[in-house]
Amino acid sequence: MNNLVFIDNGRPITDSLIVAETFGKEHKHVTRNIRELECSEVFHQSNFGLVDYKDDGGRTYQKYLITQDGFSFLVMGYTGKEAARFKELYIAEFNRMREQLSGPRLPKSFAEALRLAAQLEEEKEAFQLQNAQSQQIISELKPKATYYDLILQNKSTVSITKIAKDYGMSGQALNNLLHELDVQFKQGDCWLLYQRYADKGYTQSSTHVLDEEKSVMHTKWTQKGRLFIYDLLKSKNNLLPTIER
Repeated sequence: MNNLVFIDNGRPITDSLIVAETFGKEHKHVTRNIRELECSEVFHQSNFGLVDYKDDGGRTYQKYLITQDGFSFLVMGYTGKEAARFKELYIAEFNRMREQLSGPRLPKSFAEALRLAAQLEEEKEAFQLQNAQSQQIISELKPKATYYDLILQNKSTVSITKIAKDYGMSGQALNNLLHELDVQFKQGDCWLLYQRYADKGYTQSSTHVLDEEKSVMHTKWTQKGRLFIYDLLKSKNNLLPTIER
């Protein structure tokens, strides 16, 4: 019952093969449980990563890498005295690994210190980007109370490039203009609305997974957001779509 938890990319995790073996379940049943979890897409992507592995015969299969939060969510339904005992073992091992990782990371050379500083900066930027994206998605998912909002939700969304064409400019130029007008800011490669606009229903965002370590968020503007841009540019910059000039 050793090695229930291991370190991957600086965080304690387990995987679906270990969970299946520990709890006496078939691996296909554990992976099915993970796929059918009733959790948000953001939580699933953050805590379950699908990767390839080879068996003893060299054949390639897939398994899930699972964080501590993902493990806790997954085994909620595993009952019985033995299951409870295994949960306790897992919790203790996750905590031990986390304490081990939280210890001082002392570089042994100047070059290693530089690498560590660069790695910490990358992790900080990645966390800030993920947090900003999550905040925007959460704000967009807040329930709308008015009939007007409900009607607008049924209409199609449009890209910033398409809106920009209405004004005879590029998507990049319109993004920069909205930034100058304090509507949005850039975090990494993403344009995100400032908080005072994030919950107005102006945008709809979706996350697309590229691989187990990287995902991209795409943001489109709703018809309500399109009207907001129209009113803003008209009042602040006296700028009208080409059709109205």
